[in-house]
Amino acid sequence: MRNGFTALLICFGLTACVGMEKTGESNSLDDGLAAFQKPVDYIPSALGPHSWAVTSANDMAQNYFNQGLQLRYAYSVDDAARSFREARLADPACAMCYWGEAFALGAFLNGGMTAEKAPFAHQAIEKAVELSANATEMERDLIMAARDRYPADFDTDNAEPINQAFAERMKLVYEKYTDHHDVAFVYAASIFLLEERRGRRDIEEPGLIHLHGVLTGILTENIAHPGACHLYIHATESSQQPELALECAEYLSDAIPVASHIQHMPSHTWNEVGYWGKSVRANITAYQSDLKSRENQGFAYATMHNLHMLLFAASMDGQSAIATQAGKDYAKETGNSMYQALTLLRFGRYDEIPAISSRPSGDIEGGFWDFAQGYAALKNGNQNEARRYLSKVQDLAATSEAEFRWHDAEHLMGLSAAILEGEIHRINGEMDEAIAAFRRAVMFDDEQPYDEPEPIPYAARHWLGAALLETKQYAEAEQEYRTELADHPHNVWSLHGLKIALSAQGKSDAEVDADYLESSARMDVWITSSVM
Repeated sequence: MRNGFTALLICFGLTACVGMEKTGESNSLDDGLAAFQKPVDYIPSALGPHSWAVTSANDMAQNYFNQGLQLRYAYSVDDAARSFREARLADPACAMCYWGEAFALGAFLNGGMTAEKAPFAHQAIEKAVELSANATEMERDLIMAARDRYPADFDTDNAEPINQAFAERMKLVYEKYTDHHDVAFVYAASIFLLEERRGRRDIEEPGLIHLHGVLTGILTENIAHPGACHLYIHATESSQQPELALECAEYLSDAIPVASHIQHMPSHTWNEVGYWGKSVRANITAYQSDLKSRENQGFAYATMHNLHMLLFAASMDGQSAIATQAGKDYAKETGNSMYQALTLLRFGRYDEIPAISSRPSGDIEGGFWDFAQGYAALKNGNQNEARRYLSKVQDLAATSEAEFRWHDAEHLMGLSAAILEGEIHRINGEMDEAIAAFRRAVMFDDEQPYDEPEPIPYAARHWLGAALLETKQYAEAEQEYRTELADHPHNVWSLHGLKIALSAQGKSDAEVDADYLESSARMDVWITSSVM
């Protein structure tokens, strides 16, 4: 990225340098630039066709406004703020360019407005108000609706009343301009902030019905609207009907071609409905966008999340090469090798796990490493070493207060300890004890809060189902695999186990057979059990 004097040296024409030195502004908006205010290039090759014509006669201001808008829809909020800043530098009279800067600096679904950003957002919206006499009526309405959202004395601990007031003001603007898709998006974003971000959503809840109505009103007319589809996926993924977003998910990635979070977002729907192959491709593309951003060819957001989703989907799909490579890339990006170890465990590469010699910091991250090392030691014939690691994982489950994303150590380490304990019993022929331990792992797994993706790239029922098959409890195994398939549709591990359970009972199910045939088409390993 360019900055300061270096940027002036590399500019290659007036339009590329616009906004660098022409306004003569000296207000505090431009002093001591924060990371979210540094100059940013206009990168049309990374952008899609979506635009919003605002009051400005300056082409570059409009271009940067469109870039900022698309990046705000893609949750690359800092790059969005930088783009809107370039827009208002290109046209200091553009009220909506200042509005856009404030919008990008404010709260969004993945985070509230920070104390660092709040003063800049306040100054930007006040400048928009000052310039609004030259704006259209709709633009003035948007600016005035947003004014109270960015007070001079913003308190990060008391944002809820501000969000509520903004949603109420935006409701009036939306009702006045219902047919304007971007106005509708801003309203939808404002009411979504009033919803609980995490957990399951009841599709019959009135607030959610209203939110869906606003979003589908946009998507019915423009199925490829990047902001509306992004929010609709989030508003449906944890509901009873995640498939509602399937249609727009097909268009979303191309809506902003090199903004990694937009490439990634369809996988939130595809994971829920079991379209694992599509999810893998989406997150490969997202990670490629992350890499392109480092060469100033696009925009990145949440690289680790993209890799996590990639390794999770590939693991469920039986794509070992992609899953284990994503685990390695995650370790390279973060210095945290837990997913490198867990993906190797998922695919039975127990001889490779001991070579991951660096234990990650953190109770949960390090605990997963302990679990993987202990499991590999067991499979490599060293029960004493396996028991030593088991004791460490059990201790973390009992004592640690750490969390990973929204999951506590009691559940994640309790689940891991139960799997390792169960596998030790199984290898020793103690099947009753093994099954009891695996059932305990399932309990911990079932109690996990909703997350996408989940923290582990496998399911505890894969172990329970395999143990039930080994003890010829075929009907019970069938039930466990069917339960698991309801949670992770079309995953090859549960389908394989289910086929064995049905065959052992002298039963057949053409739907299961067809599902396995289709779902295993991308699998690059040969499996004989739901646990390798």
